[in-house]
Amino acid sequence: MTNQNVVMSNGGGARTDSWVDSMRASSPTRIHPFPSISPDQSSWMVRHPSALDIFDEIINASKGKQIVMFLDYDGTLSPIVDDPDCAFMSDAMRATVRKLARYFPTAIVSGRCRDKVYNFVRLAELYYAGSHGMDIKGPSKGSKYKKGTKGVFFQAASEFLPMIDEVCKVLLEKTQSTPGATVENNKFCVSVHFRRVDEKKWIELIQQVKAVMKEYPQLRLTHGRKVLEIRPTIKWDKGKALQFLLESLGYANCADVFPIYIGDDRTDEDAFKVLRERGQGFGILVSKVPKETNASYSLQEPSEVMVFLRRLVQWKKMTLRRQFRMKRQLEEFAI
Repeated sequence: MTNQNVVMSNGGGARTDSWVDSMRASSPTRIHPFPSISPDQSSWMVRHPSALDIFDEIINASKGKQIVMFLDYDGTLSPIVDDPDCAFMSDAMRATVRKLARYFPTAIVSGRCRDKVYNFVRLAELYYAGSHGMDIKGPSKGSKYKKGTKGVFFQAASEFLPMIDEVCKVLLEKTQSTPGATVENNKFCVSVHFRRVDEKKWIELIQQVKAVMKEYPQLRLTHGRKVLEIRPTIKWDKGKALQFLLESLGYANCADVFPIYIGDDRTDEDAFKVLRERGQGFGILVSKVPKETNASYSLQEPSEVMVFLRRLVQWKKMTLRRQFRMKRQLEEFAI
């Protein structure tokens, strides 16, 4: 079987060599942030300026509206690491996200299994959307942002669970011959990580995965940052999860909501696109290199994400203090 005649099992028609090109493009090597700004990079930064540089503009756009935060995990709250099981967020980042959730409804939207993401984050007051949004759960004790005490719970692809388990077992066996390849069961999807696979072995890995996929036409193959993703073919993604969570929080058709989604992966583009189409809020892409994106702004790495989140918290604190002082002054005048 040659590179030219290997195609996707679900009708995509993409050749293996083009898949390697796409995998390479979505998995940039680690470089220093824009060491020498080329004309293309400069142009990209003009179109997607740093969210830190234009922070005041963001705040002005959100005035009078409820900010709702959506955060990817890997590459956004934690650095990308060779071993996916070691993608721990720092204590400083956890403390920042905890403070963020005090002032804004906050959700983690990840390709990871929801339970695994929760074990990384360990903040019960957040909303979690795992498996690319196919497994969603909110605070069981209710939320100050949501009326009532019933927690949010939704699983978009429950009927696929036995099939996903089966595919995961088959892939574990088939990919054993490719050094560095790891298979992760994310409950409603399967991730085949190639972060530690020699690039010369990528074609071999794709062929192995596609050979398995031929037996499962109800599943589709996509790729993200150093990972191949196997998911059900249902029309559900991170963008749908964003919409579902906004509805669950009571902001379905509200003009006074301002969603902010921060992510670094191709799968986050579905959420960025939804925000553009809604004409509400915006997306922030976390990337050190220019990429095609529906996001409006950019940040270069998780450390910048933390700075941005801290600035949001500080701005909200100052706003509340100012409102409190004004309220007291009005009360004093009324006496």
